[in-house]
Amino acid sequence: MRVLLVGINYAPDLIGVAKYNSELCESLVTEGHEVRVITAPPYYPAWKIPHRFSSSYFRTRHIDGVRVTRTPIYVPEHPSGAKRLIHHASFALSSAVPALANALSWRPDVMIAVAPSLMSAAFVSFVARRVGAKSWLHIQDFEVDAAFDLGLLRNGSLRKWMLRTEAAILKSFDHVSTISQPMMDRLILKGVDFDKAVEVRNWIDTRAICPASRMTKYREQLKLGETDIVALYSGTMSRKQGLEFVIEAAIGLEQSHPHIRFILAGDGPDKTRLEQLAAGHSNIHFFGLQPKESFNELLATADFHLIPQKAEAADLVLPSKLGAIFASARPVIAMAEEGTGLAAEVIGAGLVTPPGDSSALQAAICQLSEASALREHYGEEGRKRALDRWDRQTIVRRWSEVMADERKSTGAMGIGPTSANDNIGLPVEDAVRLP
Repeated sequence: MRVLLVGINYAPDLIGVAKYNSELCESLVTEGHEVRVITAPPYYPAWKIPHRFSSSYFRTRHIDGVRVTRTPIYVPEHPSGAKRLIHHASFALSSAVPALANALSWRPDVMIAVAPSLMSAAFVSFVARRVGAKSWLHIQDFEVDAAFDLGLLRNGSLRKWMLRTEAAILKSFDHVSTISQPMMDRLILKGVDFDKAVEVRNWIDTRAICPASRMTKYREQLKLGETDIVALYSGTMSRKQGLEFVIEAAIGLEQSHPHIRFILAGDGPDKTRLEQLAAGHSNIHFFGLQPKESFNELLATADFHLIPQKAEAADLVLPSKLGAIFASARPVIAMAEEGTGLAAEVIGAGLVTPPGDSSALQAAICQLSEASALREHYGEEGRKRALDRWDRQTIVRRWSEVMADERKSTGAMGIGPTSANDNIGLPVEDAVRLP
């Protein structure tokens, strides 16, 4: 098939949505499809375009078999709610011309839009109908809900208008997919038909991310030994993660548990503030984004991983780092409300504490730091789940098959099991379970 993807994030950005857009397209090429991408220059999570990409607009390059065209975009240095709206609007406008040109000249079989950014998605479904292509919207997070629930935007009238616009966009696509069962439930509540909804998990390459020795170059760099316990956060550093609770827990344990060290690896608009909060505390260490070839070693450094999350972000997104943590055979402590998608994924492979409660997080950290057998048990269970539910090759191949089947049938199928006992490819009526 010919597949045209329009998405704001793509390689060489290393984390977040860019990683999955890139790996999806590369895997589709491996499956024998022709793939083109309309995207922006890399800018995330530092919110800064590298100098070498500042003059690459509307130029086309081939990356691992994928034809990639980059368009101009406004990137705010300090991304407030209003500036984010302008940011996404700039991509919607600049991507429209190359998206239309490719659709008319190349005639794709499937046009995929990835949210974020939802603003550019409306034009994708419009063009797909005009050229006879199937349209597919893939939602990595519910950006409208997140913007208001996290306080980035506050105007009630604007929220109502944006939700109406979102509903119209969702209904305009032949299929709408998202990355977890609770997010599937939210799609249905937003009015997406059962036969249009598809679950597509954020996968992990379980061959590249695998169990390894905890005595890594990162421990050597920090002069940490066998008896030191490492609690690791790796990923984007922004407001919705609630990383200040990790800092609070670390400060609270500094005197009583000096052998527990905290590593925060990554980048993002909140990193400077977090470094200021942690200043003067010797048990908290920061690393920048690590190269892809070192990622497995970074994950292996941890005795357990931390996934903080604010209560307002529950079920708006499933943290993509979870699959990698499981694949590395390390346990996890997640801050999540009981009954949320994140809590359901973690129970049995780690501990769950209430969001926003740094005291509960401290207690969970102490519990795991003192129980090596429990850490090993949770790690083994996580690895098992990664192989069963998050394997990249299996999930992407099913996505490819569903897109091919879509040319012959209007039926939709789930991609990626919703529980340990589910099978790949359940009809969505079986996969979606409303409360």
